[in-house]
Amino acid sequence: MFKKILIAEDHEVRNLGVVNALTELQIHHFDFVSYCDEALNKIKTADVENKPYDLLITDLSFDKDHFQQNLKSGQELIREVRNIHPQIKIIAFSIENKPKIIDDLFKIYSIDGFVSKGRNDGKELRNTIKKVFKGETVIPQEILNSIRNTPLTITENDELLLNLLAKGFTQSEIEDHFKQNNITPNSKSSIEKRLNELREIFNAKNNIKLIVICKDLGII
Repeated sequence: MFKKILIAEDHEVRNLGVVNALTELQIHHFDFVSYCDEALNKIKTADVENKPYDLLITDLSFDKDHFQQNLKSGQELIREVRNIHPQIKIIAFSIENKPKIIDDLFKIYSIDGFVSKGRNDGKELRNTIKKVFKGETVIPQEILNSIRNTPLTITENDELLLNLLAKGFTQSEIEDHFKQNNITPNSKSSIEKRLNELREIFNAKNNIKLIVICKDLGII
């Protein structure tokens, strides 16, 4: 079982559930931090002292306060940790439920497990820790089903198009923006065609519904 664990979580009440899960697994060497910068510094220090952490459990969202931080999210922390300590196992422990965001955690940030905060999350966390220790990649079944049933194969240009549309840009304004930034295709007809295709992909009756769906999925 894991010998040394770091938990990045800024809500003390949630830490109690993590402590209970670790105690039941008879893991006694763990540290808590409330900031992503602090977590990164602890991992760096532990590596220098040749006493590395072998598991990071991190939230994704951290509340802002009067302390200035360079790393403002769990995703940013995971990215930096992967750069300096690629062998460490990482579990995201979060209320996040948007398929695109969770899918990116595995595809882009190469996390080893994801646990949804909520009822019975202590049991899920214990099971996930045990499976990750054995070398498994753990995605909750309901999240996996959602990812599989979600059309996530959209391009960066699609994301930009959707974001501009969500900001209230007209198709003519989107055309101008694309042309000014040398983004192709950029004709009004091609933009209109792609919006029609996206509405069909996401089964949206109009652009407003399309934006709502994409926000719910975490695409924009």
